Amino acid sequence: MATAQQTLSIPELEAVLLVAETRNFRMAAERAHVSQPALSRRVQAAEEKLNARLFDRTKHSVALTDAGAELVPIAQRMLSEFRNSLSDLSEFIAGRRGSVTIWALPSIAAAILPPAARAFQRTHPNVRLVIQAASARQVTQAVADGSADLGLSVAVPDSPASIRFDPLLEESFVMICPRGDVLAKRKRVDWSVFASRPFVASGPASSIRLVTDRILAATGQAPDAQFVADNISVVGAMVAEGVGIAAVPKLALRLMDRERLQSVVLHTPTATREVGILTRKQRSLSAAAKAFLLVLRG
Repeated sequence: MATAQQTLSIPELEAVLLVAETRNFRMAAERAHVSQPALSRRVQAAEEKLNARLFDRTKHSVALTDAGAELVPIAQRMLSEFRNSLSDLSEFIAGRRGSVTIWALPSIAAAILPPAARAFQRTHPNVRLVIQAASARQVTQAVADGSADLGLSVAVPDSPASIRFDPLLEESFVMICPRGDVLAKRKRVDWSVFASRPFVASGPASSIRLVTDRILAATGQAPDAQFVADNISVVGAMVAEGVGIAAVPKLALRLMDRERLQSVVLHTPTATREVGILTRKQRSLSAAAKAFLLVLRG
């Protein structure tokens, strides 16, 4: 029997099957595009590895032995599996198979990824997209440790040196209030509005909080955040219920009940956050991931 060190090679398996099919070494060699002695050596090597004769040969005939007949279906199956695996590999290398794991801020996952995924699906129907919504630090860490192929987030302070940030879009902040609120009739408000109203703040780990804290401090305000919620949808629900007002990026409105909420432009100063594509510098992206990036960048 063959040991792990005596596994038959692909050329040896092909040689055995060609001889079994043609019952002729010369014809088998022609089909394999090798010389007859070279093909004979492959068959002989297979026999030596198996320690069994595979063909009975005479000057005028070639016949399978019992061992040869037993090997044929096994060899056919092995070659079929090998070729199918190579085909799958080729599809993966070409970007037509595989999966792409994307971690993104919740608002970006809800607003940007669905249309991009739909467009990508039309050209890459056999590639699976795995999407995880998370905070900016979680997105960054997932890209850094290889859990995510791509990240869509803001740049976080003290981001690992291994992370590359490529700007994708810049979004402005708006004030949200209940539709029946007097502020809902305004075309724009400045940040001083938060000094006189209950303030619904995003959680301290949120990328939104990084922006609002910075601007409120720069404008000399320190509103008492009477309500704090890590989930942006909860922030919207709290505001819709009338417990306070909040400052959120425009794309976050996709995660809220906009029938109950009104958004108003914030100015003095105008607040924005830059969202980018996070990748790991020393990691080569798969062809599928590169193809998705092209769709994402439009």
